[in-house]
Amino acid sequence: MLEVSLNKVIKNYGFKQILDEFNLEVMTGERIALIGSNGCGKTTLFKLITGNCKANDGIISIRKGATIGLLDQIPTKVADDCQVRKILISGLQEVYAIEEKMREIETKMASCDPNKLNSLLKEYGKLQELFEKVGGYEVEQKINKVCNGFKISDKMLDRTFNSLSGGEKTIINLAALILKSPDILLLDEPTNHLDIDTLEWLEKFLSSYNGTIIISSHDRYFLDQVATKTVLIDKGKAIIFHGNYSYYLKENERRIISEFENYKNQQKQIEAMKNAIKKLREWGKVGDNERFFKRANCIEKRLEKLEKLDKPESKKELPLSFEIEKRSGQDVLISNKIGIILGEKVLFKNATFSITYGERVCLMGKNGSGKSTLIKALLGNINISDGTIKIGSNVMMGYMPQEIEFISDNITVLEFARDIFYGTETQLRATLSKFLFYGENVFKRVGSLSGGEKVRLKLFELIQKKANFLILDEPTNHIDIDTKEILEDALNEYQGTLLFVSHDRYFINKLAQKILHIENNKIETYLGNYDYYKDHLHGHN
Repeated sequence: MLEVSLNKVIKNYGFKQILDEFNLEVMTGERIALIGSNGCGKTTLFKLITGNCKANDGIISIRKGATIGLLDQIPTKVADDCQVRKILISGLQEVYAIEEKMREIETKMASCDPNKLNSLLKEYGKLQELFEKVGGYEVEQKINKVCNGFKISDKMLDRTFNSLSGGEKTIINLAALILKSPDILLLDEPTNHLDIDTLEWLEKFLSSYNGTIIISSHDRYFLDQVATKTVLIDKGKAIIFHGNYSYYLKENERRIISEFENYKNQQKQIEAMKNAIKKLREWGKVGDNERFFKRANCIEKRLEKLEKLDKPESKKELPLSFEIEKRSGQDVLISNKIGIILGEKVLFKNATFSITYGERVCLMGKNGSGKSTLIKALLGNINISDGTIKIGSNVMMGYMPQEIEFISDNITVLEFARDIFYGTETQLRATLSKFLFYGENVFKRVGSLSGGEKVRLKLFELIQKKANFLILDEPTNHIDIDTKEILEDALNEYQGTLLFVSHDRYFINKLAQKILHIENNKIETYLGNYDYYKDHLHGHN
């Protein structure tokens, strides 16, 4: 059954064209991954489907009677005294209204005139049928299941919604949406702020969801687990791939190669036609023969009518090449029975692990387990309470923190870059442009940069250092899929040693040779990537 149809939809914002004769059909039960560069129109598409904005042209059809639920990236504002519990069950008002009506009739039946009992019983029976149809008898079980999955405690339910962090608000809104069980579920970046355990629960839940789902996400592993179809928005149009994200990667590469071949063949054809026109006109002049001119005009008209193919665009490229000045010794880092205490909280006790030259190591653990704290200890920024941390010979560290900050928010990109770059001003401007800082962008204050821009500028800084031991804390936060893939390729070619913290399972799988997992204040070592760690953790070696 057709749930959503967009036919030749055009959407502009002023002079900027977002969707250009966009076509898409969404069938019942499909789980669609919506991908494309930032600003390509993913959020706009959600707004068009929900009716929150109007198309300039084209037809948008939604199945009659279909209910739609949207998880927005920015949580809606509510009254200051509004409790989390109220937000969570906001989509269940119909269930509770029917239940209340049933209770009222039960009270009436207990003391009513026997002559009225039959009509009350009939009304009660209808309500009971409706209550069962809307899932009233399973509602408490469903609430418990969702709260357990998202780790929503009774304590959190009693708080006011506005007192929650941005991540907690997203979790509550997502849980409320799932409880509402709309026919069409629209999820705009649902994986932000979720830890890996919660992500895996959500993946299983959505994979068996009895409805249609459209997801916009930068989490490629999540898309692989959930999506049955991938829609790439490119130049305002939809390109359909009948599979998950990994399937899209392979097929899209084939598509681009095929389109490039077609483009090259057409360019040869155009060149041959132009040469034929030129020669025929030369022969016409030499021989004073009108027939040559007619044939030249005929070919020229065919050339004018020819639908020219656009040259397929290659992915944007950042010059990420992490060179090292000199290699370190074989032992890069040895941590022996270390202990770390913050306030009254014991984070680590007898934690032992080592990292050797050339290894690519991922540090994993639940939120709050001490990943960032451990990195600060390795960098010497906080003291350990017990044990030893030994840094090997000739180790030169380069560090990217989770929250990127610069010496001063008021300096410009150019001023910051000038202090760390060896070369002429012309070379510096050329290098910055490759990191997508060009024109007036180089005069932006670093404090006003977006998350993605800060990551790019920090990568520029790391490359200048030529460090042989990179420590990266959540490096894929704030960057789009294309930039993630460029970073993965660069780090895979890096000749030094890498330690990184990440929740991005696709990124971990592409890079990690070893997992250091924080468990019970200790470090457990797994010799493999994320999938190996996951199998080993559950005893499926």
